[in-house]
Amino acid sequence: MQTFHLQFKRFNLELGSQTCIMGILNVTPDSFSDGGKFATLENAVAQGIRLTKDGAHILDIGGESTRPFSAPVSEQEEMDRVIPVIEALSPKIDIPISIDTIKSTVARAALDAGAAIINDISAFEKDPAMADLAAEKKVPVILMHMKGTPETMQVNPDYGDLMEEITGYLLHRAEFAIEKGVDRNTIILDPGIGFGKTVTHNLVIINQLKKVAALGFPILMGTSRKSFIQKVLGRDKAIGPDHENTEIGTLATLAASIANGAHILRVHDVSRALPFTRIIDAVRNA
Repeated sequence: MQTFHLQFKRFNLELGSQTCIMGILNVTPDSFSDGGKFATLENAVAQGIRLTKDGAHILDIGGESTRPFSAPVSEQEEMDRVIPVIEALSPKIDIPISIDTIKSTVARAALDAGAAIINDISAFEKDPAMADLAAEKKVPVILMHMKGTPETMQVNPDYGDLMEEITGYLLHRAEFAIEKGVDRNTIILDPGIGFGKTVTHNLVIINQLKKVAALGFPILMGTSRKSFIQKVLGRDKAIGPDHENTEIGTLATLAASIANGAHILRVHDVSRALPFTRIIDAVRNA
């Protein structure tokens, strides 16, 4: 596996020799798995500290749900949700905070509050000023592939050549970021599991992830508790995102993702993912 070294602000991330775990902290009322659980400042900060103690290498904080058919929220509402949490957590934890947003105003406020990574599911398409901000602040960026918007992405998604379209899009957006002054060595790519994809599309992406790895950037995978896992495992009986089998299925997708080139795994349950990935890394590096 290709290795990468990210040095930014006061942080260093070695990607490749050890799988990097990104803990998810949704401070929204309507996220698909943990919506509402961490909507208060007290609960959000406690969860952020818990994920850090569990061994997360990055903490990803988002204030706007991106589940299928979710509606956007205003810049002010999103900032009201995430900025107090980042301000409270930043002095308390020793890992980088990632801001999950498509709005440059929210990202700027988050970086000023202590965040150190921009995670943009629109890959700088919704707000091109995000690229200028990333170049100015010299922070790592995560660029994701999404077909449509959260409101429309799961309405009959269709591709001529799935992997060619995803890799072509990601390369194009990375080149756009570089043209805007973003350091190539700070760009991370995410093929967008569940964002405008069918069950089969998601499985193919994991299976053929090496095609994304061939682009020469670190890869982030976000499979945790997503509906394609529930659908594969719940053919006889419907299961939800918090079902035990969904968590077991998530671990299987993590293993397959690592085997096929993933560097960063975005997960809800860090306490399970960390020991699981440590064993996979030990075997892979033996």
